[in-house]
Amino acid sequence: MSEQDVIKAALAEGERRAGSVLAFRRGQLAVREAAIARARAEAPVAHAERALAPQAVAAAGSAPRGVLVAEGDSWFDYPMTDALRVLEDQFGYDVESVAHKGDRVEDMAYSDGQLEELTRTIEKLLRRRIEPRAVLLSGGGNDVAGPEFGMLLNHRRSPTPGLNAQIIAGVFNERIKLAYISILQAVTRISEDKLHRRIPIVVHGYDHPVPDGRGFMGGWWFLPGPWLEPGFREKGYGGDDRLDERIVLAAAVIDHFNVMLKSIADMPEFAHVHYVDLRGTLSNAAGNYQEFWANELHPTPSGFELVARQLAAAL
Repeated sequence: MSEQDVIKAALAEGERRAGSVLAFRRGQLAVREAAIARARAEAPVAHAERALAPQAVAAAGSAPRGVLVAEGDSWFDYPMTDALRVLEDQFGYDVESVAHKGDRVEDMAYSDGQLEELTRTIEKLLRRRIEPRAVLLSGGGNDVAGPEFGMLLNHRRSPTPGLNAQIIAGVFNERIKLAYISILQAVTRISEDKLHRRIPIVVHGYDHPVPDGRGFMGGWWFLPGPWLEPGFREKGYGGDDRLDERIVLAAAVIDHFNVMLKSIADMPEFAHVHYVDLRGTLSNAAGNYQEFWANELHPTPSGFELVARQLAAAL
């Protein structure tokens, strides 16, 4: 198949999945309507709406600048703070999130979990007469980080040390790219069905991390880590004296990801998709990177503030 044929197949897969989820949701909405009708017939007074006390409304704060729907990974679903919490608390948005830490773009593209939840969330907003301002999508880090990361590297003592160009191309320009195209097309189709227009979608690349062997503090099973240093060590780049080499190689991996993601946002089919380049937002310099990176993959609270600022600017 030509590259264009492969892209068309990925778009078609997104359409197919969106159609499947929309058909499922239509069935569930019919069940819901029947349940509400029965409940109102049995106890009409009990199900009458009650007005909120004015003081209760005031205590919740001012109306938001807009409502966002988010789908993604741990950058949107991280303990204590993440980019979405900052968007709410410091930028005045309300965010309805179906993001789940640890999820891969392939999970989002080819499994119905997050997509069905996203569709359900949009329906809930529409029942409250709220139109989402945008969909935020975060993903890709989990597709390469972890036990499989070493596969991106040639051994340091091999005749061709560094990144394996063929594997990098296969992972980013084929596997992750096609998954992104599929999920973006599915979200686009759902927004067209539910909102009768294409809602803006904001995607982001990641910044250059520091593979220093730090995992998630506390060792929670769903965020253990480290995710990068073990792969480097396996291929001969271990040890403190090799950290600078690891930083350069990790930055090159992230650059490949960002180039791929921007190429998708530049596709004519995705004129409503906005790519945010986060490179240079979080320092990876030896003297201060720990102020911005809590571990190998996730920002500190102040780092998430900087990330959210970039996302807010795109909105």
